[in-house]
Amino acid sequence: MVVLASAGATAVLALAACSGGGNAPTGTASLPSTPAANSPSTSPTPVPEARSLLSGRLGMKDHRVLVVKMDNTPEANPHSGITQADVVYLEEVEGGLSRYAVVYSTLFPKIVGPVRSARITDIELLRQYGKVAFAYSGAQPRMLPVLAQADLYDVSADQGSKGYFRDYSRPAPYNMFGVPKELFQRAPQAVHAHDVGFRFSTTVPAGGVVAHRVSARYPSTKVTVTWSPSQGRWLAAMNGQPAMATEGGQLGGTTVIIQYVEVTPSPYHDVLGHNTTMSHTVGIGRALILRNGRAWAATWSRPTPESGTRWLVGGQDFPLAPGQVWVLLINRIRPATIR
Repeated sequence: MVVLASAGATAVLALAACSGGGNAPTGTASLPSTPAANSPSTSPTPVPEARSLLSGRLGMKDHRVLVVKMDNTPEANPHSGITQADVVYLEEVEGGLSRYAVVYSTLFPKIVGPVRSARITDIELLRQYGKVAFAYSGAQPRMLPVLAQADLYDVSADQGSKGYFRDYSRPAPYNMFGVPKELFQRAPQAVHAHDVGFRFSTTVPAGGVVAHRVSARYPSTKVTVTWSPSQGRWLAAMNGQPAMATEGGQLGGTTVIIQYVEVTPSPYHDVLGHNTTMSHTVGIGRALILRNGRAWAATWSRPTPESGTRWLVGGQDFPLAPGQVWVLLINRIRPATIR
Protein backbone atom coordinates (compact mmCIF):
# COMPACT_ATOMS: atom_id res chain seq x y z
CA MET A 1 0.00 0.00 0.00
CA VAL A 2 1.22 3.49 -0.87
CA VAL A 3 -0.15 6.57 0.83
CA LEU A 4 0.29 9.72 -1.21
CA ALA A 5 1.25 12.38 1.31
CA SER A 6 -0.92 15.46 1.31
CA ALA A 7 1.48 18.27 2.14
CA GLY A 8 5.17 17.80 1.69
CA ALA A 9 5.58 14.55 3.64
CA THR A 10 7.48 11.55 2.26
CA ALA A 11 5.76 9.76 -0.63
CA VAL A 12 6.69 7.12 -3.12
CA LEU A 13 5.79 9.51 -5.94
CA ALA A 14 7.92 12.64 -6.29
CA LEU A 15 6.02 15.83 -7.04
CA ALA A 16 6.93 17.84 -10.09
CA ALA A 17 7.54 21.57 -9.85
CA CYS A 18 4.47 23.52 -10.92
CA SER A 19 4.29 26.05 -13.72
CA GLY A 20 2.78 29.52 -12.76
CA GLY A 21 -24.13 14.65 -30.03
CA GLY A 22 -22.57 13.69 -32.93
CA ASN A 23 -20.44 10.62 -33.49
CA ALA A 24 -19.05 11.09 -36.98
CA PRO A 25 -15.77 12.60 -38.21
CA THR A 26 -16.05 16.22 -39.22
CA GLY A 27 -14.11 15.89 -42.50
CA THR A 28 -12.73 13.46 -45.04
CA ALA A 29 -9.50 13.46 -46.99
CA SER A 30 -9.78 14.70 -50.58
CA LEU A 31 -8.58 12.44 -53.38
CA PRO A 32 -5.16 13.35 -54.84
CA SER A 33 -4.86 14.36 -58.48
CA THR A 34 -3.32 11.83 -60.88
CA PRO A 35 0.48 12.36 -60.96
CA ALA A 36 2.02 13.42 -64.25
CA ALA A 37 3.91 10.82 -66.27
CA ASN A 38 7.43 10.11 -64.98
CA SER A 39 6.80 12.32 -61.94
CA PRO A 40 7.26 10.95 -58.44
CA SER A 41 4.06 9.71 -56.91
CA THR A 42 2.74 11.62 -53.93
CA SER A 43 0.52 10.65 -51.02
CA PRO A 44 -2.38 12.78 -49.84
CA THR A 45 -2.00 14.62 -46.57
CA PRO A 46 -4.28 12.85 -44.09
CA VAL A 47 -6.97 14.86 -42.40
CA PRO A 48 -6.97 14.22 -38.63
CA GLU A 49 -10.05 12.49 -37.32
CA ALA A 50 -12.26 14.58 -35.06
CA ARG A 51 -11.48 14.27 -31.37
CA SER A 52 -13.44 15.75 -28.48
CA LEU A 53 -11.62 18.54 -26.65
CA LEU A 54 -13.20 17.48 -23.36
CA SER A 55 -12.91 13.69 -23.45
CA GLY A 56 -10.48 12.96 -26.29
CA ARG A 57 -12.91 10.49 -27.83
CA LEU A 58 -12.14 9.90 -31.49
CA GLY A 59 -14.94 10.50 -33.96
CA MET A 60 -16.81 12.67 -31.48
CA LYS A 61 -17.79 16.23 -32.30
CA ASP A 62 -18.10 18.80 -29.51
CA HIS A 63 -21.31 20.78 -29.23
CA ARG A 64 -22.76 23.21 -26.73
CA VAL A 65 -22.01 22.48 -23.09
CA LEU A 66 -24.56 21.31 -20.53
CA VAL A 67 -23.60 20.82 -16.88
CA VAL A 68 -25.93 18.92 -14.54
CA LYS A 69 -25.70 18.77 -10.75
CA MET A 70 -26.45 15.30 -9.40
CA ASP A 71 -26.73 13.75 -5.98
CA ASN A 72 -24.16 11.26 -4.68
CA THR A 73 -25.81 9.42 -1.81
CA PRO A 74 -27.05 5.80 -1.62
CA GLU A 75 -30.60 7.00 -2.38
CA ALA A 76 -29.42 8.40 -5.73
CA ASN A 77 -27.79 5.13 -6.86
CA PRO A 78 -28.14 4.13 -9.72
CA HIS A 79 -27.67 7.30 -11.77
CA SER A 80 -28.99 8.06 -15.24
CA GLY A 81 -26.90 9.53 -18.03
CA ILE A 82 -23.48 9.81 -16.37
CA THR A 83 -21.98 7.13 -18.62
CA GLN A 84 -22.35 9.43 -21.66
CA ALA A 85 -20.73 12.48 -20.04
CA ASP A 86 -17.37 13.88 -21.13
CA VAL A 87 -16.18 15.08 -17.71
CA VAL A 88 -17.43 14.16 -14.23
CA TYR A 89 -16.49 16.29 -11.22
CA LEU A 90 -17.05 15.25 -7.62
CA GLU A 91 -17.00 18.01 -5.01
CA GLU A 92 -17.43 18.29 -1.26
CA VAL A 93 -20.66 19.74 0.12
CA GLU A 94 -22.10 20.24 3.60
CA GLY A 95 -21.97 17.43 6.12
CA GLY A 96 -18.88 16.01 4.41
CA LEU A 97 -21.00 14.57 1.60
CA SER A 98 -20.14 14.83 -2.09
CA ARG A 99 -22.04 15.84 -5.19
CA TYR A 100 -21.51 15.48 -8.94
CA ALA A 101 -21.15 18.22 -11.55
CA VAL A 102 -21.50 16.34 -14.85
CA VAL A 103 -20.33 17.94 -18.12
CA TYR A 104 -21.83 17.02 -21.52
CA SER A 105 -20.66 18.14 -24.94
CA THR A 106 -20.46 15.19 -27.34
CA LEU A 107 -23.17 12.71 -26.29
CA PHE A 108 -26.48 13.67 -24.72
CA PRO A 109 -28.55 10.98 -23.00
CA LYS A 110 -32.34 11.03 -23.03
CA ILE A 111 -32.50 11.63 -19.28
CA VAL A 112 -30.06 12.64 -16.54
CA GLY A 113 -30.25 12.54 -12.78
CA PRO A 114 -31.16 12.52 -9.99
CA VAL A 115 -30.79 16.31 -10.29
CA ARG A 116 -29.94 18.17 -7.09
CA SER A 117 -29.06 21.66 -5.92
CA ALA A 118 -26.18 23.96 -6.88
CA ARG A 119 -23.29 24.87 -4.58
CA ILE A 120 -20.85 27.77 -4.40
CA THR A 121 -17.96 25.65 -5.71
CA ASP A 122 -19.79 25.28 -9.05
CA ILE A 123 -19.51 28.94 -10.03
CA GLU A 124 -15.71 29.12 -9.94
CA LEU A 125 -15.22 25.55 -11.21
CA LEU A 126 -17.37 26.02 -14.31
CA ARG A 127 -16.09 29.46 -15.25
CA GLN A 128 -13.29 27.83 -17.27
CA TYR A 129 -15.89 26.31 -19.61
CA GLY A 130 -17.56 29.63 -20.40
CA LYS A 131 -21.28 30.38 -20.22
CA VAL A 132 -22.68 26.84 -20.05
CA ALA A 133 -26.25 25.69 -19.65
CA PHE A 134 -26.42 24.87 -15.93
CA ALA A 135 -29.09 22.43 -14.75
CA TYR A 136 -29.86 22.02 -11.05
CA SER A 137 -32.74 21.95 -8.61
CA GLY A 138 -32.64 24.51 -5.82
CA ALA A 139 -29.94 26.32 -3.90
CA GLN A 140 -29.59 27.94 -0.51
CA PRO A 141 -31.65 31.17 -0.51
CA ARG A 142 -28.68 33.44 0.22
CA MET A 143 -26.84 31.99 -2.77
CA LEU A 144 -29.63 32.60 -5.29
CA PRO A 145 -28.59 36.23 -6.06
CA VAL A 146 -24.99 35.03 -6.55
CA LEU A 147 -26.14 32.37 -9.01
CA ALA A 148 -28.25 34.97 -10.83
CA GLN A 149 -25.11 37.07 -11.42
CA ALA A 150 -22.87 34.14 -12.38
CA ASP A 151 -21.66 33.65 -15.95
CA LEU A 152 -24.05 30.73 -16.51
CA TYR A 153 -27.29 30.10 -18.37
CA ASP A 154 -29.61 29.11 -15.54
CA VAL A 155 -31.85 26.27 -16.76
CA SER A 156 -32.70 25.11 -13.25
CA ALA A 157 -36.02 23.70 -12.13
CA ASP A 158 -36.36 26.88 -10.06
CA GLN A 159 -36.54 28.91 -13.26
CA GLY A 160 -39.12 26.68 -14.93
CA SER A 161 -40.34 23.10 -15.13
CA LYS A 162 -39.52 22.59 -18.83
CA GLY A 163 -37.04 19.76 -19.14
CA TYR A 164 -37.72 18.20 -15.72
CA PHE A 165 -39.91 15.40 -14.39
CA ARG A 166 -40.32 13.30 -11.24
CA ASP A 167 -39.76 9.56 -11.11
CA TYR A 168 -42.21 8.57 -8.39
CA SER A 169 -40.68 5.10 -8.07
CA ARG A 170 -37.93 6.89 -6.11
CA PRO A 171 -38.26 8.87 -2.87
CA ALA A 172 -38.04 12.67 -2.95
CA PRO A 173 -35.77 14.61 -3.22
CA TYR A 174 -33.86 11.91 -5.12
CA ASN A 175 -36.43 11.59 -7.91
CA MET A 176 -36.00 14.66 -10.12
CA PHE A 177 -34.61 14.00 -13.59
CA GLY A 178 -33.75 16.20 -16.54
CA VAL A 179 -34.17 15.91 -20.31
CA PRO A 180 -31.08 17.44 -22.00
CA LYS A 181 -32.83 18.08 -25.32
CA GLU A 182 -35.45 20.23 -23.60
CA LEU A 183 -32.95 21.90 -21.28
CA PHE A 184 -30.92 23.08 -24.27
CA GLN A 185 -34.04 24.69 -25.73
CA ARG A 186 -33.93 27.02 -22.73
CA ALA A 187 -30.30 28.05 -23.45
CA PRO A 188 -29.84 28.31 -27.23
CA GLN A 189 -26.75 30.51 -26.78
CA ALA A 190 -24.92 28.14 -24.41
CA VAL A 191 -21.18 28.08 -25.09
CA HIS A 192 -19.68 25.62 -27.55
CA ALA A 193 -17.02 23.39 -25.98
CA HIS A 194 -13.49 24.77 -26.14
CA ASP A 195 -10.05 23.84 -24.80
CA VAL A 196 -10.06 23.75 -20.99
CA GLY A 197 -6.60 22.24 -20.61
CA PHE A 198 -7.05 18.51 -21.17
CA ARG A 199 -4.55 16.76 -23.43
CA PHE A 200 -5.08 13.22 -24.72
CA SER A 201 -3.02 10.39 -26.19
CA THR A 202 -3.51 6.69 -26.67
CA THR A 203 0.19 6.21 -25.87
CA VAL A 204 0.77 5.41 -22.21
CA PRO A 205 3.41 7.81 -20.80
CA ALA A 206 6.53 6.48 -19.13
CA GLY A 207 6.85 6.42 -15.37
CA GLY A 208 4.19 6.27 -12.74
CA VAL A 209 3.59 3.39 -10.36
CA VAL A 210 1.30 0.37 -10.63
CA ALA A 211 -2.11 1.14 -9.14
CA HIS A 212 -4.79 -1.54 -8.88
CA ARG A 213 -7.06 0.38 -6.53
CA VAL A 214 -6.99 3.99 -5.33
CA SER A 215 -9.06 5.53 -2.55
CA ALA A 216 -9.68 9.20 -1.77
CA ARG A 217 -11.77 10.66 1.04
CA TYR A 218 -14.32 13.34 1.57
CA PRO A 219 -15.30 13.65 5.25
CA SER A 220 -18.37 11.43 4.79
CA THR A 221 -17.66 9.76 1.44
CA LYS A 222 -14.89 7.32 0.62
CA VAL A 223 -14.40 7.08 -3.15
CA THR A 224 -12.58 4.01 -4.44
CA VAL A 225 -11.67 3.43 -8.08
CA THR A 226 -10.48 0.02 -9.22
CA TRP A 227 -8.69 -0.54 -12.52
CA SER A 228 -10.48 -2.92 -14.86
CA PRO A 229 -8.10 -4.18 -17.59
CA SER A 230 -10.97 -5.79 -19.47
CA GLN A 231 -12.96 -2.53 -19.64
CA GLY A 232 -9.95 -0.23 -19.85
CA ARG A 233 -11.28 2.12 -17.19
CA TRP A 234 -11.55 2.76 -13.46
CA LEU A 235 -14.71 1.45 -11.78
CA ALA A 236 -16.06 3.67 -9.00
CA ALA A 237 -17.50 2.76 -5.62
CA MET A 238 -18.83 5.05 -2.88
CA ASN A 239 -18.34 3.90 0.71
CA GLY A 240 -17.81 0.36 -0.57
CA GLN A 241 -20.93 0.25 -2.76
CA PRO A 242 -20.51 0.16 -6.56
CA ALA A 243 -21.70 3.34 -8.27
CA MET A 244 -24.12 2.02 -10.88
CA ALA A 245 -25.85 3.31 -14.01
CA THR A 246 -29.53 2.81 -14.85
CA GLU A 247 -28.44 2.11 -18.43
CA GLY A 248 -26.31 -0.77 -17.15
CA GLY A 249 -22.82 -1.24 -15.76
CA GLN A 250 -20.71 0.55 -13.19
CA LEU A 251 -19.73 4.20 -13.34
CA GLY A 252 -16.11 5.23 -13.78
CA GLY A 253 -13.65 7.08 -15.97
CA THR A 254 -10.91 6.14 -18.39
CA THR A 255 -8.80 8.73 -16.58
CA VAL A 256 -9.28 9.74 -12.94
CA ILE A 257 -7.63 12.88 -11.58
CA ILE A 258 -7.44 13.52 -7.86
CA GLN A 259 -7.09 17.28 -7.71
CA TYR A 260 -5.91 18.43 -4.29
CA VAL A 261 -7.52 21.77 -3.47
CA GLU A 262 -7.94 24.13 -0.55
CA VAL A 263 -11.35 23.60 1.06
CA THR A 264 -12.66 26.45 3.21
CA PRO A 265 -15.97 27.38 4.88
CA SER A 266 -18.33 29.55 2.84
CA PRO A 267 -20.98 32.06 4.00
CA TYR A 268 -23.71 29.50 3.25
CA HIS A 269 -25.40 26.83 5.38
CA ASP A 270 -28.08 24.23 4.81
CA VAL A 271 -31.39 24.15 6.72
CA LEU A 272 -29.75 22.15 9.52
CA GLY A 273 -27.01 24.73 9.95
CA HIS A 274 -24.23 22.69 8.33
CA ASN A 275 -21.70 24.87 6.56
CA THR A 276 -21.30 24.54 2.81
CA THR A 277 -17.62 24.33 1.95
CA MET A 278 -15.88 26.02 -0.96
CA SER A 279 -13.35 24.04 -3.00
CA HIS A 280 -10.88 26.46 -4.61
CA THR A 281 -9.96 25.48 -8.16
CA VAL A 282 -8.05 28.63 -9.18
CA GLY A 283 -4.33 28.69 -8.31
CA ILE A 284 -1.79 25.90 -8.20
CA GLY A 285 -1.65 22.60 -6.39
CA ARG A 286 -0.86 18.91 -6.46
CA ALA A 287 -2.69 16.14 -8.24
CA LEU A 288 -2.64 12.39 -8.78
CA ILE A 289 -3.44 11.20 -12.31
CA LEU A 290 -4.65 7.64 -12.90
CA ARG A 291 -4.73 5.97 -16.31
CA ASN A 292 -4.06 2.49 -17.68
CA GLY A 293 -3.63 0.95 -14.23
CA ARG A 294 -0.86 3.36 -13.19
CA ALA A 295 -0.60 6.53 -11.09
CA TRP A 296 1.50 9.66 -11.64
CA ALA A 297 2.19 12.43 -9.14
CA ALA A 298 1.33 15.68 -10.89
CA THR A 299 0.61 19.35 -10.38
CA TRP A 300 -2.19 21.56 -11.62
CA SER A 301 -2.21 25.22 -12.60
CA ARG A 302 -5.15 27.55 -13.26
CA PRO A 303 -4.08 31.21 -13.07
CA THR A 304 -7.51 32.84 -13.46
CA PRO A 305 -11.17 31.78 -13.27
CA GLU A 306 -11.47 32.13 -17.05
CA SER A 307 -8.41 30.02 -17.88
CA GLY A 308 -8.39 26.27 -18.25
CA THR A 309 -6.53 23.92 -15.92
CA ARG A 310 -3.15 22.50 -16.94
CA TRP A 311 -2.18 19.05 -15.69
CA LEU A 312 1.60 18.72 -15.48
CA VAL A 313 4.11 15.96 -14.80
CA GLY A 314 7.75 17.00 -14.80
CA GLY A 315 6.65 20.47 -15.87
CA GLN A 316 5.07 19.14 -19.09
CA ASP A 317 1.41 18.74 -20.03
CA PHE A 318 0.40 15.18 -19.18
CA PRO A 319 -1.66 13.24 -21.75
CA LEU A 320 -4.84 11.64 -20.45
CA ALA A 321 -6.35 8.45 -21.85
CA PRO A 322 -9.10 9.20 -24.37
CA GLY A 323 -12.50 8.69 -22.78
CA GLN A 324 -14.51 9.98 -19.87
CA VAL A 325 -12.48 12.06 -17.40
CA TRP A 326 -13.26 12.07 -13.68
CA VAL A 327 -11.91 14.85 -11.47
CA LEU A 328 -12.20 14.40 -7.70
CA LEU A 329 -11.82 17.70 -5.83
CA ILE A 330 -10.18 16.48 -2.62
CA ASN A 331 -9.10 18.54 0.39
CA ARG A 332 -5.32 18.86 0.13
CA ILE A 333 -4.91 17.67 3.73
CA ARG A 334 -6.44 14.27 2.87
CA PRO A 335 -4.01 11.78 1.23
CA ALA A 336 -5.05 9.25 -1.37
CA THR A 337 -4.17 5.60 -0.84
CA ILE A 338 -2.77 3.47 -3.66
CA ARG A 339 -2.85 -0.32 -3.61
